[in-house]
Amino acid sequence: MEKLDLTKKYKSYYAAKEEPELVRIEPANFLSITGKGDPSEKMYSEKLAALYATAYTLKFAYKAIGKDFVVAKLEGLWSFDEEKYGKPSISEAPLKVPRSEWFYRMMIRLPDYVTADQINNATDSVIRKKNLPFVKDTELYSMDEGLVIQMLHIGPFDQEPVTLEKIQQFIVSKGLKKNGLHHEIYLSDFNKTASEKLRTILREPVVET
Repeated sequence: MEKLDLTKKYKSYYAAKEEPELVRIEPANFLSITGKGDPSEKMYSEKLAALYATAYTLKFAYKAIGKDFVVAKLEGLWSFDEEKYGKPSISEAPLKVPRSEWFYRMMIRLPDYVTADQINNATDSVIRKKNLPFVKDTELYSMDEGLVIQMLHIGPFDQEPVTLEKIQQFIVSKGLKKNGLHHEIYLSDFNKTASEKLRTILREPVVET
């Protein structure tokens, strides 16, 4: 049985250069869960546990019918209350908005054939077998980002503002405007990789002004 690997099928989606570039991203479907708070807190790790448990249950359900796939890289959309914190630049936001005040949507890209009904079946299965909170919060999420500025960030997450400043300067130089949520794709397993070696794609959806 051939196993579908989305990182190979959509190579350009999971690739970025170490300098800002303007690219167009195709529509995609994701298994998703939302929340708010510091990623170092227990709730965040419990949300991820629910997301991964559902993703692997989906994988094995499809494997049983001959449609096996590799569970894809973790991704995240990040935002905050702009009425409360205003509209700092993308490089200033991580410094001005406390980590506890960020909203997140954590995501794992899915093959196009995965359905919402199958996700519901998977969550029911996880609930029966494992004592995990938040499993029922997982859902199918569709996204069409379109035009984005992206760049590969290498190093700790707390150094992202340096990379984001380069993206911000590129956006201004091209006469573009931010048009969506800050998007990160975690190419490295941050539980197993030294912080200075972490590889993260940073994306900012934009529109021409």
